Amino acid sequence: MLNNKIVVYTSGTFDMLHINHLKMIEYARALGDILIVGVNTDELVASYKSQPIIPFEERIALLKAIKGPDIVIPQRSLDHTDKVKKLNFDIFVVGDDWAGKYDYLKKQGVDVVYFPYGAGISSSNLKKRIYDKYKKLQDKANNHLPSDIMVRK
Repeated sequence: MLNNKIVVYTSGTFDMLHINHLKMIEYARALGDILIVGVNTDELVASYKSQPIIPFEERIALLKAIKGPDIVIPQRSLDHTDKVKKLNFDIFVVGDDWAGKYDYLKKQGVDVVYFPYGAGISSSNLKKRIYDKYKKLQDKANNHLPSDIMVRK
């Protein structure tokens, strides 16, 4: 608590910003008086999954531009022990795909909420759908000639 205000912290990569990101931010916003959003740096993301499509500078600018967050900061580590002390947050909200990962924060007096992210929409899922559509178009373009036509090489 900061000046009798409940501080909520949420974080993520926020690559290819989509509706589930917005729902989680809206939910986190409703839990307190001050919402701080941490955006994972490209270096942090590369340490546990593939590089984001959208560069860090653009992802953090997008989060600063939407309504909801009071403060948007870079997140350079998945360990939030020091952040609790520095940011003084009371509640941590993260997608339920991280269930159990942040239970250690409860020992620091932080309520941990695993937001039910919802089926079907994720940045990884969007990337796969885009790739699959691209591959289909590429195959169609590469196979547009009838098989009995000879192509000079």
